[in-house]
Amino acid sequence: MSLKSLAAKIFAKRVHKRSQKWVSRPFETQEKLFQELIAKARPTAFGKDHHFDGIKTHADFVKNVPIRDYEELKSYVDRVVQGESDILWPKKPVYFAKTSGTTSGAKYIPITEESIRHQVEASRNAILNYIYETGNADFVNGKMIFLQGSPVLTEKNGVKLGRLSGISAHYVPNYLQKNRLPSWETNCIEDWDTKVNEIVKETMHEDMTVIAGIPSWVQMYFEKLHSASHKKVGDLFKNFNLFIYGGVNYEPYRAKFENLIGRKVDSIELFPASEGFFAYQNSQTEKGMLLLLNSGIFYEFIKSDEFFDENPNRLTIKDVEIGVNYVLIISTNAGLWAYNIGDTVQFISLKPFKIIVSGRIKHFISAFGEHVIGKEVEAAMLAAIEATDARVNEFTVAPQIVPLDNELPYHEWFVEFQKEPSNFSKFIQVLDETLQQQNSYYLDLKVGKILQTLKVTTIKEGGFNAYMKAIGKLGGQNKVQRLSNDRRVADKLSDFKK
Repeated sequence: MSLKSLAAKIFAKRVHKRSQKWVSRPFETQEKLFQELIAKARPTAFGKDHHFDGIKTHADFVKNVPIRDYEELKSYVDRVVQGESDILWPKKPVYFAKTSGTTSGAKYIPITEESIRHQVEASRNAILNYIYETGNADFVNGKMIFLQGSPVLTEKNGVKLGRLSGISAHYVPNYLQKNRLPSWETNCIEDWDTKVNEIVKETMHEDMTVIAGIPSWVQMYFEKLHSASHKKVGDLFKNFNLFIYGGVNYEPYRAKFENLIGRKVDSIELFPASEGFFAYQNSQTEKGMLLLLNSGIFYEFIKSDEFFDENPNRLTIKDVEIGVNYVLIISTNAGLWAYNIGDTVQFISLKPFKIIVSGRIKHFISAFGEHVIGKEVEAAMLAAIEATDARVNEFTVAPQIVPLDNELPYHEWFVEFQKEPSNFSKFIQVLDETLQQQNSYYLDLKVGKILQTLKVTTIKEGGFNAYMKAIGKLGGQNKVQRLSNDRRVADKLSDFKK
């Protein structure tokens, strides 16, 4: 065992022991954090406008601070972007994470000294937790790659500006710098195709032990590696045994990955966002991610089916239940208050508090009242893959409300196969039946002959990447929208039908 791997094991044990203090005291941890956030932000413009000096309890907070998304908080964020201090959080932020907006164009998410420290600690602790649990630390001696956006930062009114993944690249510990790939020059390439080709050249003959990134873009990297070397990724990188990912559910990609790699590897799921680092997978034998209760984020939860009510009930972790779909609401030490990030989660454990990401509150299909969510279509796809010999690169789902020839409406699945199922009828049958089993509203619509059986439209190889490139979202932290309640994505994807 090398000195580096021995030191990693010792450090991992120390960090695990420290984390157990807040894991074992979840309610006290969140209450203390809540009081600290309110106290720190009292002198800010937001704190004054919302009477933070009178907030003593969560009930006070609910009364004074409404739920907001980015567009609704934008008037405050704009003041921060224009260079004002003490608006949402004391002083100015140290970064803006620039992300794609919806109605407001580019979004500028403030990142403070406190919040970036928690982001870095959480990503580090996810790996240290893995080392503590498995005893595997040998990978620290090999090369590691994190497929991410460009680390080149610009400046806006004295605050550095870039993508979150690019900002994070500046915080790789010194002891890992020599192990880290790709090179700085390659990481700065903006064009994703060019960048991945250069990454393949730089890594193909290295001892890669850890690979990290959003599954869809890591898949692209693996495919290019295979084309260049004519080898399975696991044969090319014999010591590659850890895949770290976030952003999307890995399960629909797992069969394709294991085929590209040639064997199974351990994986760690992360739940980071520009707004904060919320959870990471803390067990190789149990599902779900540990909700980080001491990372500068106070959590509230609203049941998804109540979210659009006039005054939905805002719950804390004391009130949540297993298996319920909740909209995640956060208040943070970056100055986001009662902020709706758009993600939905379900708890699968309350001791400790562990979650899975179930979808997006804006990404659902309810054209007929079925309210199908991301978790349900991903589970249906996984069941169809397991029941057939299919392998899937990517997919998305949309409703077809006005089909031709007086047909009943249906859900249309756009699927790019690496390998099409030999029995296409069975593939569709399993998709449809699994969705019915998970969603009683969808079942009722099928039984009531409001909807017909779903249909699959095959997308040509590389079609999803071509679509993402066409809308300017190829690579980095961008993800294919898993489902939508309209035809905007579907209509654009129709250009790439097989």
